[in-house]
Amino acid sequence: MAQLRDGIMRKAIVTGGGTGIGRATAEYLAQRGWQVTAAGLERDADLPSDIAFADCDITDAGARAALFSQVGELHGLVNCAGVIRFDDEWTDDGFRKVMEINVGGSFAVANAALPALERAGGAVVNIASMWSWFGNSAAPAYSASKGAVSSMTRSLAVAWGGRGVRVNAVAPGWVDTKLSARAKADPVRGPRIAARIPLQRWADPAEIAAVIAFLLSPEASYVHGAIIPVDGGYLAA
Repeated sequence: MAQLRDGIMRKAIVTGGGTGIGRATAEYLAQRGWQVTAAGLERDADLPSDIAFADCDITDAGARAALFSQVGELHGLVNCAGVIRFDDEWTDDGFRKVMEINVGGSFAVANAALPALERAGGAVVNIASMWSWFGNSAAPAYSASKGAVSSMTRSLAVAWGGRGVRVNAVAPGWVDTKLSARAKADPVRGPRIAARIPLQRWADPAEIAAVIAFLLSPEASYVHGAIIPVDGGYLAA
């Protein structure tokens, strides 16, 4: 079972860890010996039993406080919780809600986790997106939120580096999850997307999880403030 160099078990919290990329990340870490808690409002029925699950609305201060109340040291925080609302994002309320969850929630969770991360010399990985760089006419709030997550990641890195807490983000491209199911199933858009990706396929969530795990690991000890595309070359095309 994997441990830190001083013999202490690695502990991680993955928000949005019950489904999609979050679940893949929680599983990837657990398989490598991390003690993992998945936190969120949704979970797959077959979430492995070695992953603890905590019901948590990341936009609720009380829920955040409860999540971290018993955490002494935290070696990894992965901010995977997020939403996309498509047409509803063109309304004031819809836009505001997406930003509240994807940006405000991630920022608040990171702040709540900071004392435990600082005690462990831990790391944060936020989830940006290829839409951090591109515009998205189908989901303007989602695109805006991911641009903000990238900027927030850099700001936290500047603020917290001196406190021994590393902060980075991954920017996934097209990943085969429920979040992107609508685009992949579209008979016109789906094939067009695949053709644009230089690797000619969508990512498996585990491929994103592997990069997240690297950023949490000692092997990434000098990677700080980075936004790493994991997109099969989509950004380069």
